[in-house]
Amino acid sequence: MAWADGWQALLVDEIQMEPELVTEPRLAGVLQELMKREPLFHRRELVNSRDSFERETAEDIWETGASGSRYSREFVWATLQRRYERGNVDEYETERWQIRDSYLREIAPSTYLLTYTLWGQDDRLTRRLTVWQGSIRDGWKALYHQGTVAG
Repeated sequence: MAWADGWQALLVDEIQMEPELVTEPRLAGVLQELMKREPLFHRRELVNSRDSFERETAEDIWETGASGSRYSREFVWATLQRRYERGNVDEYETERWQIRDSYLREIAPSTYLLTYTLWGQDDRLTRRLTVWQGSIRDGWKALYHQGTVAG
C-alpha cells in the first residue's frame, strides 16, 4: 500500500496545479466588454443609483462574499447605497487595485462565466467570479457574484 501512495504522490507532484485558462478568441470582445464592469459594484460610472443597479443586475442576483457569507440583492444594494452616501471615491480607484488572469467561458447561450484575480484591498488577493447574461448590443445583467480570499 505504501508503494501505491508514493506513486500517487509522485504523479501529483508532476501535475500542474493551476489550470491554463485561455478565453476562446471568438469571446474576446465579450471579455473586453464585461471587464469594463469589474470589479462588480466598484464601477461608479455604471452603478451609482438604484436605477443603474437594477439595470445591471438580475432580480434574483445574490453574492457570496470573501467571508463565505451569502448576500441578497437588497443587502448588496443597501451596502452600495451607504457607500454612495459617504460620497467617497471608490477604493478601486483610490487604491489602484489590480485585475489579472481574466477568463471568460460561455456556459449557455448569452450566459458567461467570468473569472479574474483581484489584488489590492489591503494587500488581499481574491479570486472573483461573476455570471453575466446578455450581449454587447442588448446590455448585461449580473446573475451571481463571488469573491474568495486566496492570499
